[in-house]
Amino acid sequence: MATKHILIVPGDGIGQEVTAVGKKVLDKIAVKFGHTFTYDEALIGHVAIEATGNPLPDESLEKMRKSDAVLFGAVGHPKYDNDPSAKVRPEQGLLKMRKELGLYANLRPIKLFDELLEASSIKPEILKGADILFFRELTGDIYFGEKGRKNNGDTAYDIAEYSRYEVERIARKAFDAARTRRKKLCSVDKANVIETSRLWREVVQKVALEYPDVEVEHQFVDATAMLLIKDPRRFDVVVTANLFGDILTDEASQIAGSMGMLASASIGDGTGVYEPIHGSAHDITGMGVANPLASILSAALLLDISFNMKAESETVIKAVENVLKEGFRTRDIANAQTPADKILGTAAMGEEVLKFI
Repeated sequence: MATKHILIVPGDGIGQEVTAVGKKVLDKIAVKFGHTFTYDEALIGHVAIEATGNPLPDESLEKMRKSDAVLFGAVGHPKYDNDPSAKVRPEQGLLKMRKELGLYANLRPIKLFDELLEASSIKPEILKGADILFFRELTGDIYFGEKGRKNNGDTAYDIAEYSRYEVERIARKAFDAARTRRKKLCSVDKANVIETSRLWREVVQKVALEYPDVEVEHQFVDATAMLLIKDPRRFDVVVTANLFGDILTDEASQIAGSMGMLASASIGDGTGVYEPIHGSAHDITGMGVANPLASILSAALLLDISFNMKAESETVIKAVENVLKEGFRTRDIANAQTPADKILGTAAMGEEVLKFI
């Protein structure tokens, strides 16, 4: 039995709806396995700007640091998407959280449930058996480099920057994970053009010498984008830089059938943050139709990685699998053959998962 403190950070849009379901799953696990989970909440993103003028208030950051883990929702709002000149933006809170908590490694498991083979736009015979673990570096690249305007605002620049140390630490995490899986690692870069990618490849090649049992390949990012769709089963562990990882993992969401199915873990030196990758999705906010399974699977990652509760994590994953086997779907993973009474909203899908737990 364990006592753990979890910070719930719903953020913006459907983040509010799906984290509420994720919390219910954690509550059910606590009861089933005899743990005690205590909770608090904090603001980030657009809701934090509206309340405080700051996308990540100091109070929220302090709560994050004091928590054992963070279950996170999403940040973002169309108001800022349509105003490139806005000086204060929701995403600034997200980037600051990653930097301040030292969250340099973003883990995104891309695993297809067999029941969702038909939900993807990719042919089932190409998809079946795909199981990829992405390691996206999270605190470097053009997201955190110097940026600005010059020439009276007519020229913009974003500087991509990586240190040897930053590449080494994410590479080691990826190699360690590969040792526990199929012992294959693909490092993705653009070393034929970009200097940071040349450093990236150089460092990964050096780290690889410490892992002679892991088969290593280096791929350019454009080739990887093509191969993810052509032959996703060729990949086991993939490690890449911040920008490339952001794009490739959203592409890989089609392997799982929907972005609403993909969980992620952001880990590093302190408190881990667990979140679905689907974003705030304001087009469906408040409609009660968002898929909560990515948030539920993020809760499973939280149990596994931050709390080392392997059985509890597997219980959650198995419950999701059983719900899908029963034919229940949210609308993003339903198809023309799905019976109307099997297409559920956010809360109802969560209740079905709770039954199987």
